Amino acid sequence: MSAFSPTFDHGAALRVPAPADGLGWSRLLAWLGCAGRPKGMHGLVEVATASGLAVAAPGDWIVLSAGGDYHVAVVPTTRAANG
Repeated sequence: MSAFSPTFDHGAALRVPAPADGLGWSRLLAWLGCAGRPKGMHGLVEVATASGLAVAAPGDWIVLSAGGDYHVAVVPTTRAANG
Protein backbone atom coordinates (compact mmCIF):
# COMPACT_ATOMS: atom_id res chain seq x y z
CA MET A 1 0.00 0.00 0.00
CA SER A 2 1.35 3.43 -0.88
CA ALA A 3 0.83 6.76 0.86
CA PHE A 4 -1.59 7.63 -1.94
CA SER A 5 -4.00 4.77 -1.21
CA PRO A 6 -4.82 4.74 2.52
CA THR A 7 -7.08 2.14 4.10
CA PHE A 8 -10.38 3.60 5.23
CA ASP A 9 -12.43 2.25 8.12
CA HIS A 10 -15.93 3.28 7.04
CA GLY A 11 -18.59 3.53 9.71
CA ALA A 12 -21.22 6.06 10.76
CA ALA A 13 -21.14 9.65 12.01
CA LEU A 14 -23.39 12.12 13.80
CA ARG A 15 -22.90 15.85 14.18
CA VAL A 16 -23.14 17.37 17.67
CA PRO A 17 -26.35 19.43 17.67
CA ALA A 18 -26.89 22.94 18.99
CA PRO A 19 -27.50 23.13 22.76
CA ALA A 20 -31.21 23.95 22.28
CA ASP A 21 -31.88 20.99 19.92
CA GLY A 22 -33.51 18.56 22.36
CA LEU A 23 -34.40 15.95 19.74
CA GLY A 24 -30.89 16.04 18.30
CA TRP A 25 -29.38 15.57 21.76
CA SER A 26 -31.72 12.67 22.52
CA ARG A 27 -30.64 10.95 19.30
CA LEU A 28 -26.95 11.62 19.87
CA LEU A 29 -26.92 10.38 23.46
CA ALA A 30 -28.96 7.29 22.56
CA TRP A 31 -26.49 6.53 19.74
CA LEU A 32 -23.47 6.99 22.01
CA GLY A 33 -24.94 4.98 24.88
CA CYS A 34 -22.49 4.62 27.76
CA ALA A 35 -19.66 6.00 25.56
CA GLY A 36 -20.94 9.59 25.82
CA ARG A 37 -22.30 12.08 28.31
CA PRO A 38 -23.19 15.78 28.28
CA LYS A 39 -20.50 18.05 29.68
CA GLY A 40 -21.65 21.42 31.00
CA MET A 41 -24.32 23.72 29.66
CA HIS A 42 -22.67 24.81 26.40
CA GLY A 43 -23.62 21.85 24.23
CA LEU A 44 -20.44 19.88 24.86
CA VAL A 45 -20.35 16.11 24.97
CA GLU A 46 -17.59 13.91 26.37
CA VAL A 47 -16.93 10.78 24.31
CA ALA A 48 -14.94 7.68 25.17
CA THR A 49 -12.57 7.10 22.24
CA ALA A 50 -9.83 4.57 21.61
CA SER A 51 -7.27 7.18 22.72
CA GLY A 52 -9.17 8.31 25.86
CA LEU A 53 -11.88 10.84 26.60
CA ALA A 54 -12.49 13.56 24.00
CA VAL A 55 -14.79 16.57 24.11
CA ALA A 56 -16.94 17.48 21.12
CA ALA A 57 -18.72 20.83 20.65
CA PRO A 58 -21.77 21.71 18.55
CA GLY A 59 -20.87 21.31 14.88
CA ASP A 60 -18.14 18.72 15.51
CA TRP A 61 -18.61 15.20 14.17
CA ILE A 62 -18.55 12.03 16.25
CA VAL A 63 -17.53 9.10 14.08
CA LEU A 64 -18.13 5.43 14.88
CA SER A 65 -15.65 3.42 12.86
CA ALA A 66 -16.50 0.02 11.44
CA GLY A 67 -14.07 -1.33 14.03
CA GLY A 68 -16.33 -0.10 16.82
CA ASP A 69 -14.30 2.87 18.11
CA TYR A 70 -15.61 6.42 18.42
CA HIS A 71 -13.55 9.36 17.17
CA VAL A 72 -14.17 13.11 17.42
CA ALA A 73 -13.62 15.19 14.29
CA VAL A 74 -13.28 18.81 15.40
CA VAL A 75 -14.59 21.40 12.95
CA PRO A 76 -12.31 24.43 13.55
CA THR A 77 -14.76 27.07 12.30
CA THR A 78 -17.59 25.91 14.59
CA ARG A 79 -15.24 25.35 17.52
CA ALA A 80 -13.98 28.94 17.27
CA ALA A 81 -17.52 30.28 17.13
CA ASN A 82 -18.65 28.23 20.13
CA GLY A 83 -15.87 28.68 22.49
